Amino acid sequence: MRGRNDAGQSKRPIVLCCMMIVCLCLLFLYFSGSNGQAKSTAFEYGTKFSRTLGWGSDDGEDGSEESIFGTGDADDIKPKSFPVCDDRHSELIPCLDRNLIYQMRLKLDLNLMEHYERHCPPPERRFNCLIPPPHVYKVPIKWPKSRDVVWKANIPHTHLAKEKSDQNWMVEAGEKIKFPGGGTHFHHGADKYISNIANMLNFKDNNINNEGMLRTVLDVGCGVASFGGYLLSSNVIAMSLAPNDVHQNQIQFALERGIPAYLGVLGTKRLPYPSRSFELAHCSRCRIDWLQRDGILLLELDRLLRPGGYFAYSSPEAYAQDEEDLRIWKEMSALVERMCWKIAEKRNQTVIWVKPLNNDCYRRRAFGTKPPLCKTGDDPDSVWGVPMEACITPYPERECLSCSRCNHLMLSVYPPFSLGINFLSVTFLLLSFLTHDNFAIRGKFSNKVVSVLVCGLWRFCFH
Repeated sequence: MRGRNDAGQSKRPIVLCCMMIVCLCLLFLYFSGSNGQAKSTAFEYGTKFSRTLGWGSDDGEDGSEESIFGTGDADDIKPKSFPVCDDRHSELIPCLDRNLIYQMRLKLDLNLMEHYERHCPPPERRFNCLIPPPHVYKVPIKWPKSRDVVWKANIPHTHLAKEKSDQNWMVEAGEKIKFPGGGTHFHHGADKYISNIANMLNFKDNNINNEGMLRTVLDVGCGVASFGGYLLSSNVIAMSLAPNDVHQNQIQFALERGIPAYLGVLGTKRLPYPSRSFELAHCSRCRIDWLQRDGILLLELDRLLRPGGYFAYSSPEAYAQDEEDLRIWKEMSALVERMCWKIAEKRNQTVIWVKPLNNDCYRRRAFGTKPPLCKTGDDPDSVWGVPMEACITPYPERECLSCSRCNHLMLSVYPPFSLGINFLSVTFLLLSFLTHDNFAIRGKFSNKVVSVLVCGLWRFCFH
């Protein structure tokens, strides 16, 4: 009896693979058969899409509107060319332009870092042109060499090399800029610092990957993102975050090196990630006041950390003995204790806290303890332009995703072993659903499917 069951189990992957191949063939035949009609429909919807972005023109006497694809038959579509901005705008970052903030006299709270958040210009102030590269721009050096060296001509902000030379951030070397891997807290290299964090957490072989259990990291105040760059060799992906501050565009160095990063700040709005997105958050001399506004910034990290996630904090407050640092450490320790975090390890200049695995600690807190739990109606996965709140995001009482959109499509009924196959099936469903004749009608459903894919691929089910 056991032998027959084993044989049945061994045939299941073969049957699934055959079904997937058949689905692919059917999709190929379907789309190839409707190729001509799809072209014209793509042109039609492309024109509508361009109008929604303000790219089209409604000056025509016959009521027709011009699209970004130019004019002509559907079989001979040529995209319109956009003008190139002049050299004055070579450093322009739309929606993060501080000159615009001053010109529009926006009333922003500098203490809350609002001036480093996104503020997009009104339509009449937008630049409909392409940002030009530097005149001497060179083809970027490819990864993995780019982690350690880039062309100086591509990033005209070499003053950081002199300002941070004693910390090994970066060094000028002729036509290139070299990155020794140092940082404000880890002068001797990010690789040794990362191994030290893994050792503090008793990970096998001092590997931060922890045999695949730690995969995503948020590096706050990343500098030139050497910490995130060296994590990639351990199969860990870090999102490096830094504002366009007095150090100018540090993120430009990170992107030129090929390291995932984006311009942003812990200010007043949630970071653009759903809840429980990261296994580890990291702050090394990031100069953030974690105690401000009832610990709202630390609570934002709590929202982003998965159950049992870590916060590695390297800062003078963790080890200095002067009166002010001792006061900050005492208040911060009391705050994280009320948040149910515990110290996983504290060594030298670094402390690592760990987030609870479930809601038990939250239930045991005394009535009226601050910070409070977030309201029941609060959606921890709603992030774009959503203000932060000084509250703790509890875990859902069910065993799957807190994303109601995922539950709506009954993703939670899928067994764990078939997770990858099911997501692939949903992807094929989305492709077959978005046919040329019903794109607009089924747009709402497609958004739900995309939400499922994002929710499921970004984080698995946790209790």
